[in-house]
Amino acid sequence: MQTASHSPDVKFTGKSAVPSRIHVNLGEDTPDVYSFFEKVTSTWTYVVADPVSKEAAVIDPVLDYDHSSGKISTETADGILAFIHKECLTLRYILETHAHADHLTAAQHYKQSFGCAVPVCIGSRIKQVQQTFAPIYDVEPSLLDNAFDIYFRDDERFKLGDMLCKILHLPGHTPDHLGYVFGRVVFTGDSIFMPDVGSARADFPGGNVKDLYNSMQRLLSLPFDYLLFVGHDYPPERAIEDVVTVEEQRRRNKHVKAGTDEAAFTAFRSARDAQLGAPKLLHPSLQVNIRAGKLPPADAEGRVFFKVPVKTAVAL
Repeated sequence: MQTASHSPDVKFTGKSAVPSRIHVNLGEDTPDVYSFFEKVTSTWTYVVADPVSKEAAVIDPVLDYDHSSGKISTETADGILAFIHKECLTLRYILETHAHADHLTAAQHYKQSFGCAVPVCIGSRIKQVQQTFAPIYDVEPSLLDNAFDIYFRDDERFKLGDMLCKILHLPGHTPDHLGYVFGRVVFTGDSIFMPDVGSARADFPGGNVKDLYNSMQRLLSLPFDYLLFVGHDYPPERAIEDVVTVEEQRRRNKHVKAGTDEAAFTAFRSARDAQLGAPKLLHPSLQVNIRAGKLPPADAEGRVFFKVPVKTAVAL
């Protein structure tokens, strides 16, 4: 795999975001983790840093999008970029866990802010997701060619500073879904949530409830002291949380704790998913996220539009 080139000495003059949580001194070969919670979409974005080399990666960055007005801004991303600069970190990778359906990725803004020197990375099965959704939104196939810079294979490894990261394929929520394992920390995306939230839906095209069960079991089979950093948090009656140990998940996960059989989980998750509506930002998210954060091409007047499929049995 090719490594990212050096980022230029970019200056960010905006106000630095304050991490919602900071996790340092987590152990040998384990990075420092700075967690940023985006309230509108309940998304965790992580800045992962090698404390020695100061090389860093950002995981699942969020682009601000107001659905009612159609306004896009980079306020959230700019705050994190300013934080990276303030901490004297060198951004090496932009890592996506999957093609999100509930928020737009800010990957291209991060990439452009560093002179396009930082690669946008995702699992190789994103091509399956692209093939599913491109016809729905009438996306030209040529716009998907090499949309991402790096396509990770299952169990592939890469280095961030002197630390090694392993790719963990975690399908179910989406077929392209993966986790990033650095030392004893795992960034799980939407493959598992905090114990009192449980699990993500598995009813999107290409999703599979049995695959989701198996992916959660794969996470629960990791060493008990491993730390699982989740992609979202929807706290019922508590403060937001970003991380939990494998041991805690095995004891308390409300959907798949240790001993939960596949049939019981499949029945519950399928019934629950059948009651859920589509995410508010489903259509704009997918049109942007299958192209690594690129907006649809502008028309002759420079206007950008998202497409919304309409289903009707009535001729109007």
